[in-house]
Amino acid sequence: MSWRDRMLLRRYGQGRSKGRATLFDREASPADLADLRAFVAERTGVEFYVEPETTATDTTVVAVDRDGDWIRRRVGTPTVAAKLARSVGVPVYDAAVLGYPRRMRERNQTHRR
Repeated sequence: MSWRDRMLLRRYGQGRSKGRATLFDREASPADLADLRAFVAERTGVEFYVEPETTATDTTVVAVDRDGDWIRRRVGTPTVAAKLARSVGVPVYDAAVLGYPRRMRERNQTHRR
């Protein structure tokens, strides 16, 4: 494996990319999923918002609690996000369609000031 493969590229097998190399900063890891599980366990009213894969980042989930606190972690695919949401018992939404909750935006504005 070349340095480029180790540092920047993720190679897909047979699938949506048909073996093309895709540039990512890093892939999702078990630690990312563990962080999301811990966030759900420690807070109430958590919802998942799935963000689509980009040229620079894997599919991500933004977990938002009832107070507007949030974390963003990579999950790999929307299917993994849905399975994780089912396993921890939280609703999951498509952020590209629905957007983010008002409480999250308000919390961000408050903390920027």
